[in-house]
Amino acid sequence: MTLRTLVATLHENESGQDLIEYALVCALIALGAIAGMQTVANYINNAFNKVGSELNSATAANPGT
Repeated sequence: MTLRTLVATLHENESGQDLIEYALVCALIALGAIAGMQTVANYINNAFNKVGSELNSATAANPGT
């Protein structure tokens, strides 16, 4: 089998092409979800830190109440 015949055979055989395309789309969606989750996690962490510091300053200003 020559290289030309092998390339022609591979070009004509598309049996696994759809599966690979779906796998690539799933991988792209997964990467986007991971990046989005990291951004959301940072925002949530900042919000909790802000609430915690507000509570600490409020209790420090009024220690007897």
